[in-house]
Amino acid sequence: MKLGKAFSDNISHEKERHMRASREGFESWWLGMGRLLMFISVLCVAFFILLWRLFSLTIINGYHFRLLSDNNRTRELVRHAPRGILLDRTGKPLVANVPYYRLIKPCATGATDCVTPISREEGDALAKKGMTAGTYLEVAYQRQYLYPTVASHILGYTGELTQQELSDPYYSLRNYLAGDRIGRNGAEAVFEDDLRGRDGKELEEVNATGTIIRTLGRDPEIPGEDITLSIDASLQQVVADAFPKGEKGAVIVSKPDTGEILALYSSPTFDNNSFSQGLDQNDYEALLNNPDQPLFDRAIGGTYPPGSTFKIVIAIGALEDGALTPNTLIDDVGILKVGSFSFSNWYYSQYGKVEGLINIVTALQRSNDIFFYKAGEMLGITRLAAWARKLGIGKPLGIELGGEASGLMPDPAWKKAQFNTPADQAVHNDEWYLGDTYHVSIGQGYLLVTPLQVNSWTNVIANGGLLCKPTIKKVASGDSSSVSCKKLGIKKDTINLIAQGMEKACETGGTAWPLFDFGIRKDASGSATASPSATLVKVPVACKTGTAEYGDPQDKTHAWFTAFAPLPADTSAKAGMPPDANVITGNPEISVTVLVEGAGEGSNVAAPVAKKILEFWFTR
Repeated sequence: MKLGKAFSDNISHEKERHMRASREGFESWWLGMGRLLMFISVLCVAFFILLWRLFSLTIINGYHFRLLSDNNRTRELVRHAPRGILLDRTGKPLVANVPYYRLIKPCATGATDCVTPISREEGDALAKKGMTAGTYLEVAYQRQYLYPTVASHILGYTGELTQQELSDPYYSLRNYLAGDRIGRNGAEAVFEDDLRGRDGKELEEVNATGTIIRTLGRDPEIPGEDITLSIDASLQQVVADAFPKGEKGAVIVSKPDTGEILALYSSPTFDNNSFSQGLDQNDYEALLNNPDQPLFDRAIGGTYPPGSTFKIVIAIGALEDGALTPNTLIDDVGILKVGSFSFSNWYYSQYGKVEGLINIVTALQRSNDIFFYKAGEMLGITRLAAWARKLGIGKPLGIELGGEASGLMPDPAWKKAQFNTPADQAVHNDEWYLGDTYHVSIGQGYLLVTPLQVNSWTNVIANGGLLCKPTIKKVASGDSSSVSCKKLGIKKDTINLIAQGMEKACETGGTAWPLFDFGIRKDASGSATASPSATLVKVPVACKTGTAEYGDPQDKTHAWFTAFAPLPADTSAKAGMPPDANVITGNPEISVTVLVEGAGEGSNVAAPVAKKILEFWFTR
């Protein structure tokens, strides 16, 4: 008996028929269109993966893989350019470039190449023997200084770039590489951009082991530019030999009309070849900690009281401002008293004598302190300071070398600003006294100058009133564009009067006894000779001695001497006299300034050094 479709038996049969029909439909679709769609989908995904990988290898990382590929078959070697040569004014080389090798081989870690400097002999032996696979030689150059210690402060030295410097854009943009050396000091640093050449490159084809097969191409190196300096190498050697052994100080020799430095020497000195060859840290620290400071350039960076050499400045200011005239007479009374303070003349202090009424020429000849105390008082500290600054004191003169000091020209405003604290007041008073003016007027007190500044104001008298910027680069003959001089507006009569006083200082009765009757002996042919029977040809020298106290517990003094020669015939005190064939006159060729620290009197210690320099110059 059937119960009908509404009951469970009928429902169960219907459900089974429906499921059987669905299974048969899926199997039919899979065997037909389904498998085709699945295959196409897998194929599309695989093709997309391949395309993405291809894009990554060729576009995104293409440069990297091309570089790796090229490096597997080529090698780029650097061909280092030699630095330009520093020459003296006569064309004589002051430095040389010594080739050496840089051995390039894989580091132990295999990360990057390691560079090891080796000698030329070792490199030649390796090249002859044959390089091992993956090892290469580069030729580089080491600086050798032909005048070590003699010209160290003016030539300077080179040093290897540090990793920190290599990361600096200044060096990286100029294509400096690890191991490159740059000028660290002196002319090497000043003319770095000119002296440095442009490195070349050589592209080598290598096999799988790194052995060079052949050269594919070469970009040649360009050597650096040679630089001609103003210094005279032979004169520089004479200066070094003439300077007292074991003493500290400096010598400046220059051309008055251009400001060119003919010689610059600072003692003690150092061997710049030790830096070129690679100074180890201990030796470098020993140099830095040396109490005599051999690395310090005293010629341009040392500041000292100038002593009586400053009387040239006082004379210029007082004559130009009308505080003095050629006819002004001042009575040397031996000692001036200001309150409880005494200001004496050296002649009175040493010999108990006075010189009576004297004029400006005699005052310079005798370096009379009383005259210049009163001259400074009549000029006044404000005008005195103005003239000193006009002559370059208190600011750098602008020489190319680094480390030039400004010096100090004190005045009331400076003193008030300097000593305005209770601690200062306990030692100093900020009020400017007449005694302060007296001290400055003879180159003492708070006044400080560099040897270069003393030489510069000496040149003002020698060249007729021009303040020339000192330079270490040679000025070509007739090239006025390379000379930086400015007129100070000093009257010719003032120049002549001071030059005459300086000339008399180097004659009998003056203070510079080593230069009395200075000249050179010539034989019948006109050649210089040492024979005492030969004719003495006199060379008029204008000079000024200086002996400066500096507060030494043992009362030591700095020895100063500054001079120029020869004198023009119309400037000399003998102007108007008939020409003398046995006297050399003409435009001043050379000025010499000598400082010997704590060594005594200028006439006894510094003047003999200058005499040897002048003898060499005029004998040659």
